[in-house]
Formats: sequence, structure tokens, C-alpha cells
Amino acid sequence: MENLIIVVIIAGIVALAARHIYKAKKKGAKCIGCPDGCSCGGCGGCSQKQT
Repeated sequence: MENLIIVVIIAGIVALAARHIYKAKKKGAKCIGCPDGCSCGGCGGCSQKQT
């Protein structure tokens, strides 16, 4: 029973993360989760490496 609860919690976290990434990409975000809001001076306007 404990294993089922753990699996459900992890699946929920993964689903929420995937939803966040999908929504951010749909809005046109280049760096998802960038703490500077993509206004930093790094790699093309963002400190995270672009892929």
C-alpha cells in the first residue's frame, strides 16, 4: 500500500512538471525556470544553455 502511495505522488509530480514545461513552451519561453526571467546577460539572454 505504501508503494502505491509513493508511485501516485511521484506520478503527480512528473505530471505537474510536464504541464509546466508544456505551458511555458506554448508561451514561447526560451529558458523554462530561468530565475532571471530570461533577462539575464548569459547565453542569448538567458543564463541556461539553450538546446
